[in-house]
Amino acid sequence: MANSKLNVGVIGYGMSATIFHIPFITTTPTLRLHSILQRNPSESASSAPRDHPDVRHFTSIDQFLADADLNVVVITTPPQTHFSLAQQALQAGKHILVEKPFVPSAAEANTLIDLAKEKGRLICVYQNRRWDSDFLTVQKLLADGSTLGRIVEFETHFDRFRLEKPSNWKGSLRMDQGGSALYDLGTHLIDQVYVLFGMPRGVFATLASQRDGLLSGRENPDLEPDSVTAQLSYDGGLIALVRIAVSSVEVQQPRFWVRGTKGSYRKTGLDPQEPQLKSGMKTSDANFGKEGPEWNGKLALLGEGGSVREQDHPNVEPETYSKIYELFGNALVGNREQDVPVPASQARDVLRIIEAAKESARSRREVQLS
Repeated sequence: MANSKLNVGVIGYGMSATIFHIPFITTTPTLRLHSILQRNPSESASSAPRDHPDVRHFTSIDQFLADADLNVVVITTPPQTHFSLAQQALQAGKHILVEKPFVPSAAEANTLIDLAKEKGRLICVYQNRRWDSDFLTVQKLLADGSTLGRIVEFETHFDRFRLEKPSNWKGSLRMDQGGSALYDLGTHLIDQVYVLFGMPRGVFATLASQRDGLLSGRENPDLEPDSVTAQLSYDGGLIALVRIAVSSVEVQQPRFWVRGTKGSYRKTGLDPQEPQLKSGMKTSDANFGKEGPEWNGKLALLGEGGSVREQDHPNVEPETYSKIYELFGNALVGNREQDVPVPASQARDVLRIIEAAKESARSRREVQLS
């Protein structure tokens, strides 16, 4: 297997598959796009058989998984389908990569983790924003330790001005199915906090519908939030704030604000890879993943006598979303669970934090995790 490519099959053929997965599968040296499962290609605006005539095509999950040449299954369908499809793929002896959110509950995550161990197969979860250049920049700053000092506050934002409710499945999928802003965008932000700081001691959250002017709680038990404010507390006094908004009128939307005992770092704007991919930019383009200097972060550093100086702080060189597929491909070749870039156990921990946020919003109290 070390000298041959692994055959990858993709379930689903929407934006996730065409923008976030297939372009990276086809450029990863250890992987080969082998097959696509699209239930009704003739009735869809996007047709997998038309776009990829040289791979195998299926409309049935049973036939797709029965293909003995298939090694790895990539699940790109909406979240409420992830558990069943992942379970079937593992039972068929396939490795899997699952779009975020992994599954709607930590209990379902544990079931899949146990099944993967039983079958000797690997699970990777597509937390691609671990490879946003601004996040890698923050990660490097914190790993340095001396630039910002001890971190006391960490803010991460995904704010937009979008008062129109989504017209696709994201506008109707319930929280208990893995829907809403908490699962869709919160999964990214909470995962990044988890990567930097681990499991929090406690979670206090408020979920809101900014479009409707409503807050979660006992009076609105069925609220499906489009906005999130979550406070994650850690030993040592660190507070991490997770913010998601749909009614944020800004020229440059906030992204990160990190405060330490020696300095702070502020960043606006979202990583450009998603809009670049949607515009048709190739992953091999020299500008892929790069921002212009107008989006540089700002470092405020403490000097002698309490003076403060501010300076531009550009992002690190992009690794891009290619990295998650490169690392997962290497893990598959060696069949080494410890090399999986986003193991299911970490996605399970993020789901525990999300579930604590839901409970906190319902009860209006902090939920203790550790």
